[in-house]
Amino acid sequence: MFNLSLLSKNILANRWLIIVLVLVGTLFFGNELKKLEIDADIVRSLPDDDADAKLLKKIGENFGSNNMGVIILETDNIYQPVVIEHIQLITNTLTEIDGISSVSSLTNIINIKGSEYGIEIGKLVDEYELPKTAEAFEKLRTNILNNPMYKGSIVSEDETASLIVFNIENDGNVNQIAKEVINKTTALQVPEKLYYIGSPMLVTYISDLMRKDLTTLLPIAFLVIAIVLLLSFRSLSGVILPLLIAVISIVWSLGTMAFLGIKMSMISNNIPIILLAIGSAYTIHVINRVNKVRLEQEPAAIQKALTFVLIPVILAALTTIIGFVSFIFGSYLEMIVDFGIFTALGTLFACLLSIFFVPAILRVFRSKNKAITIPTEHSFLNRYLLSPLYRLIARQPKTVLMVWVLLMSFSVVHLFSIKRSVDIQEYFKKDNPTRLAEQIMVEKFGGTKPIFVYFKGNMQSPAVLKKMLETSAYMEQSPDVYTSMSIAKLIDEINYNFTNSKTFPQQIEQIEQLWFLLDGNEVLPRFVNEELTEGIIISKFKSPDNTSKKEFARYMNRFIAENATEDCQIQITGMPFVDITMDQSLINSQMGSIAIAIFFVIVLVGAILRSLKNGFLAAIPIIATMVLLFGFMGLTGISLNIATVLVASVALGIGIDYAIHIIAHFKSSLKKNNDVYKAVKESIFVSGKAIIINVISVAAGFLVLLLSDMVPLQYFGLLIALSMISSCLGALTLLPSLLILINKKNSHYES
Repeated sequence: MFNLSLLSKNILANRWLIIVLVLVGTLFFGNELKKLEIDADIVRSLPDDDADAKLLKKIGENFGSNNMGVIILETDNIYQPVVIEHIQLITNTLTEIDGISSVSSLTNIINIKGSEYGIEIGKLVDEYELPKTAEAFEKLRTNILNNPMYKGSIVSEDETASLIVFNIENDGNVNQIAKEVINKTTALQVPEKLYYIGSPMLVTYISDLMRKDLTTLLPIAFLVIAIVLLLSFRSLSGVILPLLIAVISIVWSLGTMAFLGIKMSMISNNIPIILLAIGSAYTIHVINRVNKVRLEQEPAAIQKALTFVLIPVILAALTTIIGFVSFIFGSYLEMIVDFGIFTALGTLFACLLSIFFVPAILRVFRSKNKAITIPTEHSFLNRYLLSPLYRLIARQPKTVLMVWVLLMSFSVVHLFSIKRSVDIQEYFKKDNPTRLAEQIMVEKFGGTKPIFVYFKGNMQSPAVLKKMLETSAYMEQSPDVYTSMSIAKLIDEINYNFTNSKTFPQQIEQIEQLWFLLDGNEVLPRFVNEELTEGIIISKFKSPDNTSKKEFARYMNRFIAENATEDCQIQITGMPFVDITMDQSLINSQMGSIAIAIFFVIVLVGAILRSLKNGFLAAIPIIATMVLLFGFMGLTGISLNIATVLVASVALGIGIDYAIHIIAHFKSSLKKNNDVYKAVKESIFVSGKAIIINVISVAAGFLVLLLSDMVPLQYFGLLIALSMISSCLGALTLLPSLLILINKKNSHYES
């Protein structure tokens, strides 16, 4: 068996080396933090091996469609001289911004019309002679209403809103350009309301919210946890050490991300808060055990305490790491995989620091006659919580067990009511400008979820172009698709104005003649590649409902299967299709990660404690917590989304620690005293004390997330806090009751 006493002795003997190595590591990773970047783009987090995601990325690279931003200008009536002037002003302002490849608006959008001289391809509005009279506006209105490409897509049907659409170059700095768009258009101070939507704006806005959370909420969480620790330990050192370990763990984990060139996402910004909880938890248990030994025997207190606490802390860390690593399996988004890896790494750092660095610091301070004395007498905690709790469990273990069974039964009923959502708009509060912009786009412009139908073939072939038109017509029969745009529609419009006939050209030479009129127009790169071998239809999907998305996917896939040929290959992708896969992955990831984590927790705890029964016992409180957690989500209507899907595994990873500490302490005490009641009492009064301190500080820290502007993070903080309280109650009531009922034999209860 591994000699824990020798390891503890060596740790203390090499205390200065440990301290120096930690300082050097912290300086290195702290310097790396300067390189850490934030990237909230979900598209870039999509896996390369998924067909829909792969095609979506390809279309974004080839046609710039994933870097499309939109400004919504809303007023009482679009058809007014001053409004048209402001649309032109905004359009010209965007055109001058470096990195924007194209801008389309009411004042510069392409217009195809026939005249006595043939075909004219110009602008819908003459930028040098904007409409000013009622007659001019009526003519403009008529042109828009009669053109299916513009009706409801550039001006809303109620004529109260208009879109200014811009594309960012593929190599452009999206965040920087999006901010410049917002700053420069806001500075124009037009009286109309401006809303910003589209991938670049969304990514930038979420990135700003993440920075705000990191710079404001993290310090508040530190302060809250510090206050709780100060009230619990009643000394500055009892505050400084747990928070110091948490800070170093955060610096090392995020510094490693920066060193490897991995950017923070809307998921990984939770890492600091989680490591703040984990880092402080392990240190609290080490300090609590040192104080316990000091009361009994001062000489070599640190070494004796470390020898005892090594196994529980290491075991707790390993099970927590398993919980986080489980995200790697079955996660659809790379950002969730990254979250799992670096939170697990941070947990490992926190564990190593707690068992190496903390004892070294305690020993150095003691050796210089500056002993860290953290009071261990919590008369209030003992008298009003721990003592009554122990008496209740010891006297009525079956009643306690029955209460838990009833609670779990109630939760199971609501467990099946959990809703799932992958809509990114749910990240924002209902009165948030981005959320309002989404509502306007859905109500007035047919939605925001982009759909792309990809064609591979000769883009000047009449057969291919006709198939594109047929696909558009079929797609627009769906109640969730209002309109679509493609090169085929432009050619069809040119042909109609040229021949005054709806008959599509049958010869490629005719197509080439019509194509010549579009040659050099900035609209072409949005729909076809330079080689004219690839093209896309662009549309939008309205409904956020996953059932509607699945029905539409089946509807379109059936058409594609029947119409695609070798000369005209057809594929479809877009956010509705990605959402379908992401929605299914929420279930797979959730169930898979929990099952993997619980299995390995049982095996690992059973192996280290040399009892598979102890492994099962350690898992029972956390399984109960999972049931209560999901039951609460179903009862309150909190959706399972890309943020809250993390809660169960995070709660499992952190909450399992409590059961492990209770079981490890119980096993040690039972071996020493051979009395189950004394073992339970000592476990509750010593390990239970550290657990309660940790839970109060952790829950308080996570509840700070309620102040976040991102709704899923608010729910994340609330659910983690509730799960910690539930895990604590499970470890301090359900688990001791089971231990008494299983092990009581000839033991007898003494108050």
